[in-house]
Amino acid sequence: MDSTSRIAAFGTQLIEVHDWLREQLAQLRADVDAGTAQPRKLQAHCLTFCSALTTHHTGEDSGAFPELARQFPALKPVLEQLTQDHDMITMLLNRLEQLDFADKAEAQRELNGIEAIMESHFAYEERKIVDALNALDVPEWDGTFLHRG
Repeated sequence: MDSTSRIAAFGTQLIEVHDWLREQLAQLRADVDAGTAQPRKLQAHCLTFCSALTTHHTGEDSGAFPELARQFPALKPVLEQLTQDHDMITMLLNRLEQLDFADKAEAQRELNGIEAIMESHFAYEERKIVDALNALDVPEWDGTFLHRG
């Protein structure tokens, strides 16, 4: 694969990771809504999801965003907003990790909140930075900051 085709994949890869994270959250929600999974299993699934999302955002904050800001200075306000979103999502994930999944109503409320904020964040991020990611000129990158976690 040449450098151009690899670079062009960064934005697409971001969308793929977001879609995978959406699927993981949807499965967790389905398990909670069904009420058939043991709280311990739900907690394990939750921790896996939270870890994957945290790893993804940490990679963006420390890898992709600084490089985007360097190559596309006009994106700095967008990147600052996305970083603030990451901080807010981290707080929500911390609450989710402490959740008592035996309380189905509380679990549904928390998952509703994280889903709404996560979806808004992903949609904004995809709309604002995918083209710039596809245009990044960083041949040494392998895109690990975009992996699922």
